[in-house]
Amino acid sequence: MYQYLLAKKSLYKKSSLRKQSGFTLIEIMIVIVILGILASIVVPNIMDSPDKARIVKAKQDIRTLEGALNLYKLDNFNYPSTDQGLEALLEKPIGQPEAKNWKKNGYIKKLPKDPWGNEYLYLSSESGDILIFSYGSDGRKGGTDVASDIDNLTL
Repeated sequence: MYQYLLAKKSLYKKSSLRKQSGFTLIEIMIVIVILGILASIVVPNIMDSPDKARIVKAKQDIRTLEGALNLYKLDNFNYPSTDQGLEALLEKPIGQPEAKNWKKNGYIKKLPKDPWGNEYLYLSSESGDILIFSYGSDGRKGGTDVASDIDNLTL
C-alpha cells in the first residue's frame, strides 16, 4: 500500500509540473497589449528630452563662459574686446584692452561648442556689457523653440 501511495504521489508531481510550465497565448497577448499602452504614454514624453537637454547644456555653457569672463575682468579690469573674443580665456590676447594681469594657465581649459556643433558667439560693448550667445539648432538669428537664440541676458 505504501508503494502504491508513493507511486501515485510521484505521478501527481510530474503531471502538475507539466500543467504549470510555459505561458498561454492569452497571457502573452495581455502582456504585449500592456507594453503597447505603456509605450504610447512614455515615448512621446521621452522624445522631447534630447532637445530640452541641448538647451539646458547651452545655458550651462554660457553661464560657465560668463563666469570665466568675470574672473578675467577681475584680473584685468576689463572684459576682452569683441575682436579678442572668447579666445582671450585660453591665450593671452593682443590688442586693446591690454590684459596686464592675465593668468598663466588661462581662465578655461577649452572653449566649448554649443550642443549643435557651432561656436558660442561673443560681443563686448564699450559700456562694459557683454553678450554670450548661441543661435540655437538652426544656427541663424531668431527662431522659436529649439531654434531660438540662447544668451546670457535671458538666462
